[in-house]
Amino acid sequence: MRKKEDKYDFRAFGLAIKAARKKQNLTREQVGAMIEIDPRYLTNIENKGQHPSLQVFYDLVSLLNISVDEFFLPASDLDKSTRRRQLEKQLDNLSDKDLVIMESVADGIIKSKGVEDE
Repeated sequence: MRKKEDKYDFRAFGLAIKAARKKQNLTREQVGAMIEIDPRYLTNIENKGQHPSLQVFYDLVSLLNISVDEFFLPASDLDKSTRRRQLEKQLDNLSDKDLVIMESVADGIIKSKGVEDE
């Protein structure tokens, strides 16, 4: 039989949910309405690390574009971080003309790193 203290600590996940929710300018009430949970339940997940049900977990990561890999597979470099997923979602809303600008910015950052390394 497993001991209660063996359970996964969801506090880091809760903090990531809270940060992503705030970044998208969503209130707990709005998120609760979107995924049909009580805002107090979300408060407990965000602030106390309460273990969400599997469905609520899925709904939150889907709605807020949170990468679960960083919580369950922290050593994996193959999976995308939450920040990268959120940036990709923003890029999806840009036109091809806008993406040319973003590509130039990325190229500039990469080139400047090369200059710093010399």
